[in-house]
Amino acid sequence: MSDRDLILAIDQGTTGSTALILDRQLAVLARANREFTQYFPKPGWVEHDPHDIWTSVGDAIIEALGRASVDTSRIAAVGITNQRETSLLWRRSDGKPIHRALVWQDRRTADTCKALREAGHEALVKQRTGLVLDPYFSATKLAWTLDEVEGARAAAERGELAAGTIDTYLVWRMTGGAVHATEPSNASRTLLWPLAGKAGAEGQAGWDHELCELLRVPPTVLPEVRPCTANFGLTKGVPGLPDGIPIHGIAGDQQSALFGQACFERGQAKCTYGTGAFVMLNTGSEIVRSEHGLLTTVGWQIGDQTTYCLEGSAFMAGAVVQWLRDGLEFFKSSSEVEELARSVNDAGGVIMVPAHAGLGAPHWRPEARGLIRGLSRGTNRAHLARAALEGIALEVTDLLEAMAEDLGAPLAGLRVDGGAAANNLLMQIQSDLLGVTLARPTILESTALGATFLAGLGVGLWDSSTAVADAWTQDRQFVPNADPVALADLRAAWKTAVACA
Repeated sequence: MSDRDLILAIDQGTTGSTALILDRQLAVLARANREFTQYFPKPGWVEHDPHDIWTSVGDAIIEALGRASVDTSRIAAVGITNQRETSLLWRRSDGKPIHRALVWQDRRTADTCKALREAGHEALVKQRTGLVLDPYFSATKLAWTLDEVEGARAAAERGELAAGTIDTYLVWRMTGGAVHATEPSNASRTLLWPLAGKAGAEGQAGWDHELCELLRVPPTVLPEVRPCTANFGLTKGVPGLPDGIPIHGIAGDQQSALFGQACFERGQAKCTYGTGAFVMLNTGSEIVRSEHGLLTTVGWQIGDQTTYCLEGSAFMAGAVVQWLRDGLEFFKSSSEVEELARSVNDAGGVIMVPAHAGLGAPHWRPEARGLIRGLSRGTNRAHLARAALEGIALEVTDLLEAMAEDLGAPLAGLRVDGGAAANNLLMQIQSDLLGVTLARPTILESTALGATFLAGLGVGLWDSSTAVADAWTQDRQFVPNADPVALADLRAAWKTAVACA
């Protein structure tokens, strides 16, 4: 057995970067997280400084290695998972970004997307990519940056600029600028990668050049696309790490979470409760087109085999709790929301629609805004806290019911993860609303676990997906146990409130 028995997993998220060191038995030897600044230059605009992201990754790696007290020679590979759709451009000559990264939550290109829809382009985009024309995705963000930064479009045409989602930028930095590459799960979130595309060709092959022209992103800036378990180069100049460690597994955070939850069979689903709530359902090798406003997307490609998914995203989940904490100052720690919400038996007729950043699938109303309905003189902080948790669970229920209809089969169960999945009350409310059992894994950080599994498969730490599935372990189940009349009333009140939002 090789002495290289550890995986360093990097989970580069929306509000912070986490580094985990895991062994072959999935024991977490150490984890470290570093938050970074969020920038909101205008209403609806959200930006990250790429230097802050890189610094947070390096600091998290150094801290995790220090806590684990392991010899770095034991690290077999690095796996990366990342916030998807967040994108940026940088100069190939020195790696310097030409603008802050535009975050997936950013809505500045809403008018561009609206104009493209009104011009009749959405049918083509949806047929090719499985996505809708929405500011959520990367292409219009890249085009905006090329238009707004002086000289950028001309520099791109000359081949002087590189573009990418955050995984691509990290690979570039971690290989000392040697590799400009991504993989299909991230590529499929740009509006520029066809669902039927296959990774593995050299250069910019595989990207849809007709969509590049329509969305005004020159193919010259785009990365090479490699399978998820491919070799993405060797580390060079990474803080805390020796040079020469292979980067061997990459997937966007939600696909990585589905993989980390070992949802390898058609019909298996997971929900990640992070900043937003992200639901994915494995449809196997079949591309299932949604009739209910969901996205069809690439799950992962291993070798030449692609697995597809249906996905729905709610833009606000854990972020609602952060808003209660920071915006309304209801409590000092997000974990306090559960105790506060439990102090009342129900939300007292209050409904909260968490549309602070617009409504995602299945509604797709970027202009929608958050709403609180049903306030009375008796409403207190606890009612609002409980309404917030119910609002998160209700929007996820909308997504999963739409998925079941698209798949043509009822939901059999749901695997849950992400920081807010630790909230037992939220998970019980979710189980009650869906009427199915929820399974919560021992390791809640399924996004990082997916990157670990992909990297481990890439270097042979595990020899098959079966071995990966065997390694997955459950922490707790949540079984439906609610009054059906009360549930029906809650669902009806929710439907009315969503219409108002």
